[in-house]
Amino acid sequence: MTEPVDEHFLQSIAHLGDRISVEIGTPSSTEIRSTAASGEDLMGLFDSQAGSRHLDFKARELGKRGVGFYSIGSSGHESNAAVAAALRVSDPALLHYRSGAFYLQRAGAVAGSTPLLDVLLGVVASADEPISAGRHKVFGNADLSIIPQTSTIASHLPRSVGLAFALERGAKLGVPAEWPADSVVVCSFGDASANHSTTTGAINSALHCGFQGLPLPLLFVCEDNGVGISVRTPAGWIASTYRDRPGLRYFTADGADPVECLRVSQEAADWVREHRAPAFLHLRTVRLMGHAGSDVESAYRSRTEITADHERDPLLATARALISRGVLTPDEVLSRYEAIRAEVAALAEDALSRRKLGSAAEVMASVHAHSPDAIAARTAEIPSGRATTFGTAPENEGPLTLAQAINRSLAEELGRDNRVVVFGEDVARKGGVYGVTRGLRKKFGGSRVFDTLLDEQSVLGTALGAGLAGLVPIPEIQYLAYLHNAADQLRGEASTLSFFSNGRYTNPMVVRIAGYGYQKGFGGHFHNDDSVAALRDLPGVVLASPSRPDDAAAMLRTCVAAARQDGRVCASLEPIALYHTRDLHESGDDGWLARYPAPGEHHVPIGRARLYGDGSDLTLVSFGNGVPMSLRVAERLRHQGVHARVLDLRWLAPLPVEDLLQAAEATGTVLVADETRRSGGVSEPVVTALVDAGFSGRISRVTSEDSFIPLGAAAYHVLLDEDTIETAALKLVT
Repeated sequence: MTEPVDEHFLQSIAHLGDRISVEIGTPSSTEIRSTAASGEDLMGLFDSQAGSRHLDFKARELGKRGVGFYSIGSSGHESNAAVAAALRVSDPALLHYRSGAFYLQRAGAVAGSTPLLDVLLGVVASADEPISAGRHKVFGNADLSIIPQTSTIASHLPRSVGLAFALERGAKLGVPAEWPADSVVVCSFGDASANHSTTTGAINSALHCGFQGLPLPLLFVCEDNGVGISVRTPAGWIASTYRDRPGLRYFTADGADPVECLRVSQEAADWVREHRAPAFLHLRTVRLMGHAGSDVESAYRSRTEITADHERDPLLATARALISRGVLTPDEVLSRYEAIRAEVAALAEDALSRRKLGSAAEVMASVHAHSPDAIAARTAEIPSGRATTFGTAPENEGPLTLAQAINRSLAEELGRDNRVVVFGEDVARKGGVYGVTRGLRKKFGGSRVFDTLLDEQSVLGTALGAGLAGLVPIPEIQYLAYLHNAADQLRGEASTLSFFSNGRYTNPMVVRIAGYGYQKGFGGHFHNDDSVAALRDLPGVVLASPSRPDDAAAMLRTCVAAARQDGRVCASLEPIALYHTRDLHESGDDGWLARYPAPGEHHVPIGRARLYGDGSDLTLVSFGNGVPMSLRVAERLRHQGVHARVLDLRWLAPLPVEDLLQAAEATGTVLVADETRRSGGVSEPVVTALVDAGFSGRISRVTSEDSFIPLGAAAYHVLLDEDTIETAALKLVT
């Protein structure tokens, strides 16, 4: 069945004949001749727009046949082809999901490209699709510098800001990037997404950089069709919001005027390239054929309104411009249009014949990249100048606290590799709220250790962009509770990029997060938080949880190596209450201090636990603050005739299942001491792992309550304590 917009285009062109000289939304012949846009420019624009339109038609048809899996189309937004024409193929692009014409236009500049087939392979979820290998229908292609994005609302904007920032910062540090030094980053989004906090935060971050004179070559493109699914954007809202923003150069163009689109897009791209500052291109568009294949547009828009948009069809406008200029006759336009339809139809059948992903292992291959030998080798390297970083090699300093050990490990990584950058809230001049980054800025300079906005979304977006630009970012999230307002930057962006790019793009980063409970004096929910569920279930993300100083240093070293070697996203949950802890059993025993591990002396492979003792009666399994608590309980149990061993998980993802099972089998009795919440906490997957592995011994768990953590002594009503662990242990073994 022919779509109404298709019929309208065919009838409009067929009826033009020799009558066309001036048409709605099209400049006069005199005006066209006076512009820089050539007939060749318009022909290229038309081919990209028509190709995108026919891809939309075919996607809907394939969906109805049950062999196509994505039908959010680009129809009405094809004027974004003009944006592609204004940029270089080497300019990194992070695109809105209605960017079919942009993709085709850019591909047209690269010999050997097959953009129509590329998109169709995505529609039918073929493993031969060039960027995601059929995992998701995205616009992405490394050869075209198009970085694939999911359709999470505006989630790619913080990364875009981070990439524009990091391209300039990396060049300053002498770090080679995939893209030229004078590149412009472009990111596009819809008018509905412009209202999302992610967008407003990203634009604010870009303006904040510009205000400080920091180069940020980023072109924001808002494709404004006036409606988000069924919710209307008030007329004039985008212009009134962004037209007069200080520090944000504003451009606007009507998508129904191809010549204006080409001119304004070129002006915007050139301005950003020259000034290395952010600009906002407001591209006024229409949405044709509804939001998606399942969207019944007539339920919320009148027929008159829908059909009126057909006259603002950018494809029709480009065809009229070609005819007005005398480049093509109406018959030639229709012939070209139908030829593209036929080509798409033939390619669709080709796409349907291509292979699909054949196994879970193949689907997951780009998620779980792991090179343990290479990681181990890198952690054993001795960085040059180690002894001069803080006056002596850190292993010669004497026993360190957890905070000191992390500080020395960060210094070691900064000294090892000029691609490593450390940043976050208060990490530079102040040295962090807990002094963990103290002295690093003075030693390595403000280009490599710097403060950010007080916005976790921007912190993580900077890391996402920095990783793409060839840097190895180590961002700090000041408190675990602060992560949750920006968790989608890890969930929807960091953890998915390698999946949606078949491993071609990765997000190397090590996110340091101060967390857990038991912090005294400066407590309450926002500074004591034990909610880790949002981090545990992210495929491919490494979740470290060090408790001892020597482990913390070595595990950070391992995480940086994994980020560097395999592009892994790593998060390290650092127990705030243990940062400056010195004693274990009694005051002054210095039992929780440890010497810094020398290179090659203490490597902590991802997914390997640490065992304390060889007790044969009970295995106490814990992590974080629970480790010293469990060690103290084990000592008290020993005096009661119960001999326990303590297993520090160290890694919460992937869990050290092999070590866990071995320790469990050694005693036949397991108590999991879990400082996180009973629901969604760490003990759930630990117990499940034991059951799944066939462990037949006794298992029990003790946890904190399903509660937020209040101020003062009330916190200990809901947090796991040693008495609870000891009572449960005795009950389990008797």
